[in-house]
Amino acid sequence: QVQLVESGGGLVQPGGSLRLSCAASGNIDSINYMGWYRQAPGKQRELVAGITTSSSANYADSVKGRFTISLDNAKNTVYLQMNSLKPEDTAVYYCYVRRQIRTVYFNSWGQGTQVTVSS
Repeated sequence: QVQLVESGGGLVQPGGSLRLSCAASGNIDSINYMGWYRQAPGKQRELVAGITTSSSANYADSVKGRFTISLDNAKNTVYLQMNSLKPEDTAVYYCYVRRQIRTVYFNSWGQGTQVTVSS
């Protein structure tokens, strides 16, 4: 099992910035992908950004150019730097980790952190 501890959410004005952190512990040796999803009220959970342990990143179109995902392998921590935040970015953000053991994938989720963008 992998334990995930998220931090960094909060209330910010439109145009502002936040940085989310997610630290992984436990059975981390087989992690090959970490990312952030978000879920707004009444909407499905969606991928925001993800990064492989070799630092190949992917982003949702809605956040490209504004959000940056990064990985500190030494600290087993993934970060999401969010700039130029918009009200539509308001959601609960969940850290996600994927492990691969041979051909089997295991998913782990954080508890979620609220991000609210409002004036």
